Amino acid sequence: MTTAPALLVAGHGTRDDAGAEAFRDFVRELGRRHPELTVAGGFIELSPPPLGEAVTELVEQGVRRFAAVPLMLVSAGHAKGDIPAALAREKERHPGISYTYGRPLGPHPSLLAVLERRVDEVRGDWAREDVTVLLVGRGSTDPDANAEVHKAARLFWEGRGYAGVETAFVSLAAPDVPGGLDRCVKLGARRVIVLPYFLFTGILPVRVRQQAEGWAAAHPEVETRCADVIGPEPELLDLVMERYREALKGDLRMNCDSCVYRIALPGFEDKVGLPQQPHFHPDDDGHHHHHGAGHHHGHAHAH
Repeated sequence: MTTAPALLVAGHGTRDDAGAEAFRDFVRELGRRHPELTVAGGFIELSPPPLGEAVTELVEQGVRRFAAVPLMLVSAGHAKGDIPAALAREKERHPGISYTYGRPLGPHPSLLAVLERRVDEVRGDWAREDVTVLLVGRGSTDPDANAEVHKAARLFWEGRGYAGVETAFVSLAAPDVPGGLDRCVKLGARRVIVLPYFLFTGILPVRVRQQAEGWAAAHPEVETRCADVIGPEPELLDLVMERYREALKGDLRMNCDSCVYRIALPGFEDKVGLPQQPHFHPDDDGHHHHHGAGHHHGHAHAH
């Protein structure tokens, strides 16, 4: 009987120990739920274990084939460039291994259902039609990634009866959290729920809450509440397995219509055809640290 290819879960990484441990717990839970599979996980930056170490761990267990799934909500630089580049490097280090690469997780209907639960947990006696939701994404220098957060917000609005769903970002993109809340008020909102579009806790989700609470203190006339992150819900565990099976079948369907590496978007024309390097950007503080310059790899998302 052929052994199923292993599952490698690729995480972003965080300086927040609780966030990194939440990822590691999630990987362990996947392994417990799927004893038929070898499951490992690693990070692109900031947290142990690094992705390369996770690949080595698989190889030492006799794994020769695996599917890598990025545990990320949007397809930004990490999913498009850093992870494929890191995997290509591991292929050179471990001759004889082969892998397929899955697509990011969102915006998937099952995750939207979890977001709805998160809003309901803090909504209390507020009627849905009185609630404006501010969905707050990580923020990226990649316009395609930022647009995906807007897409998630629109899908979250459809059919759920909220007064509106607006979008903000905690780093690298506008509007920021206070700017997003100001926008909600200009649109007539009097009750706002700030909803972090993050899988696990970390520096940035904590910052979302702090910024929302700071804004709320200065605007007592607007009732403001903060929802929790998505967390290690059964829907998330199931979705990772769905992405794993897609990767094995080669059914990736990544949307390349607005990818800056293929299409000349205004202000980003210089990125078309740009080789991808496994540099690590941006970190949790919104700063850029470039490593590994010169390790050029072709743009490796699944075209």
